[in-house]
Amino acid sequence: MTAVRPAADPPRVLAIHCHPDDLEIQCGGTLWRLADLGCEITLATLTAGDLGSADRTREEIAAVRRAEAQRSADLLGAAYDCLGLNDLTITHDDASRRVVTAAVRRARPDLILTAPPVDYMSDHEVTSRLVRDAAFAASVPLYECGEPPTEQVPYLYYCDPLGHAGPLGEPWRPGIVVDVSDQIERKLELLACHESQRSWLRKQHGIDEYLAGARRWSAARGEVIGTDYGEGFRQHIGHPHPTDDLLGTLLSAVRPPGAV
Repeated sequence: MTAVRPAADPPRVLAIHCHPDDLEIQCGGTLWRLADLGCEITLATLTAGDLGSADRTREEIAAVRRAEAQRSADLLGAAYDCLGLNDLTITHDDASRRVVTAAVRRARPDLILTAPPVDYMSDHEVTSRLVRDAAFAASVPLYECGEPPTEQVPYLYYCDPLGHAGPLGEPWRPGIVVDVSDQIERKLELLACHESQRSWLRKQHGIDEYLAGARRWSAARGEVIGTDYGEGFRQHIGHPHPTDDLLGTLLSAVRPPGAV
């Protein structure tokens, strides 16, 4: 049986990931489509990216990256919430769960977009688990985190992992793909706000394809549904989350061959 939850029209959206720039890479085009529908959007990151520099202190780079994340959110017309946890220390524990639950309660979303449960680093994978827990806990009145409980369990969707594969190279198959062909340049504009991350990747990993990589991954997802660019998602349908496909319905998403 399909479980349906009433949602605002247009729905409130919380897009929450670990670090500044993760959301722009993995769902920036979809966020633009939701913004164009008039959705109230909150972008949230668990950390400020406080280890993302070779020549600044943690406090300095955190301030820079918070400002870049806020600039991206302003461009989108969204709110931004940094939860204040630290890079490479994201832990699946009760203290972290309460921090993330408080963020969900502040945003009061009908629909959440978040990190996939498998990805190339632990911070991302633990973020996914914390958000899953928080989406459930947010409506539990006796679970205290300093914010009032929500009224219902939201729709929950996982973005594609980086490179569309798990940590051992296993392919990640999306359940739906959103066509973002008309939004690709605006997606890259959001990502370009994160200039310090591009500089960090050049120095630390010898990579200077920050924007080109995001374009290429979006093109690969678009190809599977016959469009120029796309972004993939899988819906969390475990009890008690709603199981009708709100995101797919809103954006006329396509179920690609081999979808799960």
